[in-house]
Amino acid sequence: MERTVTVVPEDGLHARPATTFVEAAGNFDATITVEAVDGSRPPVAADSILAVTGLGVRRGDRVKLTAEGPDAEPALDALVNVISTPAGESDVADDTPA
Repeated sequence: MERTVTVVPEDGLHARPATTFVEAAGNFDATITVEAVDGSRPPVAADSILAVTGLGVRRGDRVKLTAEGPDAEPALDALVNVISTPAGESDVADDTPA
């Protein structure tokens, strides 16, 4: 499964939004990658803070999320929520499996 989304948090995928993104990615039984749509860098593991922040994704950039595994769909739903919601407003806790 994959989804393409525009990054909304003011800090892009840096600082707090990146931490929230990586923590959410680690909550699912899925292999998840993220990459800039412009193809400037290869896909990276969504559960690695260094890899995610290393992408240099800024507000307004588009990213492609890809997930494989039993939790692929809810994982993508949660990560899209993080990326498409202004910082401090996302609630990924409601999207994680019990």
